[in-house]
Amino acid sequence: MSEYRVLGIETSCDETAAAIVTSKAADGARFAPGKLRILSQALVSQIEDHSPYGGVVPEIAARAHLDILDSLVRRALDDAGLTLEGIDAFAATAGPGLIGGVLVGVMTAKALALVTGKPFLGVNHLEAHALSVRLVEPVTFPYLLLLVSGGHSQFLAVEGVGTCRRLGTTIDDAPGEAFDKVAKMLGLGHPGGPRVERRARDGDPQRFPLPRPMVGRPGCDLSFSGLKTAVRQTVEKLGRPTEADINDLCASFQEAVAGCLASRTRAAIRLFSERHGTGRPLVIAGGVAANTRIREALDAVARDCAMTFHAPPVSLCTDNAAMVACAGLERLALGLTDPLDFKARPRWPLDPDAPPSIGAGRARA
Repeated sequence: MSEYRVLGIETSCDETAAAIVTSKAADGARFAPGKLRILSQALVSQIEDHSPYGGVVPEIAARAHLDILDSLVRRALDDAGLTLEGIDAFAATAGPGLIGGVLVGVMTAKALALVTGKPFLGVNHLEAHALSVRLVEPVTFPYLLLLVSGGHSQFLAVEGVGTCRRLGTTIDDAPGEAFDKVAKMLGLGHPGGPRVERRARDGDPQRFPLPRPMVGRPGCDLSFSGLKTAVRQTVEKLGRPTEADINDLCASFQEAVAGCLASRTRAAIRLFSERHGTGRPLVIAGGVAANTRIREALDAVARDCAMTFHAPPVSLCTDNAAMVACAGLERLALGLTDPLDFKARPRWPLDPDAPPSIGAGRARA
């Protein structure tokens, strides 16, 4: 066999998704990075369900996944022109994430694997993000990854499938969470990232002198809680911000985040290069990687440091099933399948050997 077809399922937060990805390449390889093909994608967002609450409600998310997932799997199969017998393995996000939703996806994939007699693949959601760039670009190991999303922020040396070494992480909040909180302060609604970026386009990024936490400190850890506090204090001083005030504050906040990430990425590159040499790829992934200004800042850093810069398409930055199927393909090609008693995990670090984070900030405790 020179081809695999994997059906991936994503239910870790507020996106319900199913996708089928094939590994068929011109050279006949079972897995060739950058030469995979998405046969179908089906996704339903729960944004409207959670908007009244200003964030994701786990119970609502789990019930929504349960209601819609079967029909999305059927749609993915129909769009690809396949039946269950045409699928070689079933992959699902098995953690980390909201455990109720994760269980819906895992149990669905296990059931499909059981009735078809095909392999089951429990995929780490963070690794799916980490490997997503290899779906569309021939990025080879090792590479330096900045993984930034609503719940995660870390620098990782991605040395192979299942092998990541953490170089730095947030000591408190993730940037995506900061974007959401700032949007809430300004009355922009949920999700915050795209709304803040949209308003920032019409703003002055130099108007409000916001701090750049952790810049200049040893290592490459990150922090965003102080930046959130500075935005809140600015809003309080403004009283009732005008539309122009909101645009300028969004632009200033976005510029501060981009500046922090750029500076800490330079520090991470130094640490990464000590072990892996220079000229390796720099990759950004996760929901915040969809932000245009942050991409521009990281691209400039890569050029300055003689590295190539890579980012998945915007559609593959936010949670999706194609990246889960891609990670499943990587594992399947190496024979790394999982038993049907594999347990879903609300927490699942990419680097299990990283030192404990307790005491370094509330989110790391």
